[in-house]
Amino acid sequence: MRNTLAIFEDFKIRRIYDEEKEMWYFSVVDIVGALIQQKDFQTTRKYWNKLKERLNKEGSESVTKCHQLKLEAADGKKYLTDVANPETLLRLIQSVPSPKAEPIKLWLAKVGYERMQEIADPEKSLNRARENWKKHGRSGKWIQQRMMGQETRNKLTDYWSKHEVTKEEEYTILTNIIHQEWSDVTVKEHKDLKGLKTQNLRDHMTEAELIFTALAELSTRQIAETTEAKGMTKNKIAGIKGGRVAKKARCDLEAQTGKKVVSKTNYLLPRNTKTIDNK
Repeated sequence: MRNTLAIFEDFKIRRIYDEEKEMWYFSVVDIVGALIQQKDFQTTRKYWNKLKERLNKEGSESVTKCHQLKLEAADGKKYLTDVANPETLLRLIQSVPSPKAEPIKLWLAKVGYERMQEIADPEKSLNRARENWKKHGRSGKWIQQRMMGQETRNKLTDYWSKHEVTKEEEYTILTNIIHQEWSDVTVKEHKDLKGLKTQNLRDHMTEAELIFTALAELSTRQIAETTEAKGMTKNKIAGIKGGRVAKKARCDLEAQTGKKVVSKTNYLLPRNTKTIDNK
């Protein structure tokens, strides 16, 4: 975990970077303070507590997706503090009537979340992703497989969200279970094999890796649907079974070809390569 401060106008926003999840988390109470233009921490904290109660009564998922991490307070000590990732913050911001809502959204974009604006327009996000993959040398076939895999992934996470799996860390656990079952390596081990750090593993998978990942997630969803899996325990079981379906197929292919599916291949630029913008 890496702590740092970001500044919105003259408001200090505490944030923390989760190396494992490759995600920035921002202090919710700091964001709320900037929204309501209130620098007194206790006043802002009370406002957030009341807002949290209202959202909970309304059944909002935004509050359940907030986490508690230790952030440094004004007295120099670290306390557990409500934090949220940018996507959750977008939803929370919409719940606070404030003329600062749009400026904060733009500010979040400037501090590293330019793709947040694409949440409201998925087509824009897909088009941008397609163009980026083309620029980095992916073939049309690879891009098609990557996008089909993402659609399969989205259907699985939609199922989870509707069947009592709502926390981000639960998504991470289930994803890792499925991945380890089909590939015999954890997500982190797979990234290490490819020499990746903050990069998205799926953006560096081979065509075969994408196909088996999609097969594992498709199988998991269909098994979960058939067994009407709810909650972590039953969805873990579905994940193990779904991953094993893809593992069997992987082992069969490897036996036929003599080639390993899990690969060191990545799309990282050579260290000495410099990119040039043609204008």
